Amino acid sequence: MPLILTNLKHFAVTFLLLLLTLVCFGLFIGADAHLFEDKLAYQLDGEVHVFYQDKQPIALRIKGDNDSGFTIEQHALATGGERRIEVQFPEDNSSFSVQIADDIQSPPSLYNDGEPIVALADIESGFAAFRQFLVNHGIADKQLNWTFGKGHLVLVGDFVDRGASTFQVLWGIYKLEQSARLSGGQVHFVIGNHEIKNLQGNFQAANEKYFYIAGILGKQQFQLFDDTALLGRWLASKNVLEIINNVAFVHGGLHPDIAKYQPSVDEINQIVRSGYRKLYYTPAVVTKESFLQSSTTGPAWYRGYFKEDLSQAEVEQGLKAVHAKAVVVGHTLQGEVKALYNHKVFAIDVSHPKDYLTSFPLRTSEGLLIKDRQYFRLSEDGSSEAL
Repeated sequence: MPLILTNLKHFAVTFLLLLLTLVCFGLFIGADAHLFEDKLAYQLDGEVHVFYQDKQPIALRIKGDNDSGFTIEQHALATGGERRIEVQFPEDNSSFSVQIADDIQSPPSLYNDGEPIVALADIESGFAAFRQFLVNHGIADKQLNWTFGKGHLVLVGDFVDRGASTFQVLWGIYKLEQSARLSGGQVHFVIGNHEIKNLQGNFQAANEKYFYIAGILGKQQFQLFDDTALLGRWLASKNVLEIINNVAFVHGGLHPDIAKYQPSVDEINQIVRSGYRKLYYTPAVVTKESFLQSSTTGPAWYRGYFKEDLSQAEVEQGLKAVHAKAVVVGHTLQGEVKALYNHKVFAIDVSHPKDYLTSFPLRTSEGLLIKDRQYFRLSEDGSSEAL
């Protein structure tokens, strides 16, 4: 018996050491565990989507549940009539109102006004964290009404996928754009590779509930983002690169070889937009178009600042090509918002909290503030720290 107890003790100690090592390794590489998921994540009652029928926007709202069955409430958003929809957020039973605009146009690529800039990236369908960050830093109130004056809010891609609040986030951005404009501010939705994936019908990283939502609406999942969907048309109008006060904002990054093609920022956006709804494949001969649309070298996908041994000169080569002094990127996960390459690259992709999920370790949001040519890390609680 003593020998058996000794062996069991050795086994327990060895197991605990291995478990501790595994946990430490997971923390080191940025992994986390989802410990609990609230079933409200799959509540479909109140989910609303807007589609065009004969050029007129029609709001389709899902009503009901699995027990009572589902129905579709349809509402025409006619010009001159009521053009508001109410967007529900089941996690805290809140909602916000959205005014449907008359037209959708691609935004400018260049801005220069000296106003403060707040940047945030890779929210990944986390509406609660997104909204709370905006409130804590004085960007908007809980109803997503703009409170940032003439400032710029830059959303650096990957605000969709990997979560259960994709459309709450998108409708929230849609509302923020309008509200900011009324106050002289600007919201810049610089889209990333996951927005492009959705436009191309690639839903491998989407929450499974959107497959069923599309079916209840009488559609296939790709139609939630096609040109008949208001949000699909709106997303397809967005840029992948914008220069604001001499700082470039792009989801992935600027490959040094972009200098070889000498494209203007407008041309970069036009070329990448032209491929939003086309599957990219590696061509036999690389062209300017394929280089910019590529899933490795394109600005929405490039990871070279983190995955390649770039020199300072190569980083600045990419910046010089677009006439920028620094670049802000998401796409590649960081432990915290940080400055790299002598303050030429600012990496802002962090692990934001997920709606409906309790995770270990706890996630916290961070962002970036650029004010008076100085850079600050913004924390979830509303505090800031110079970089």
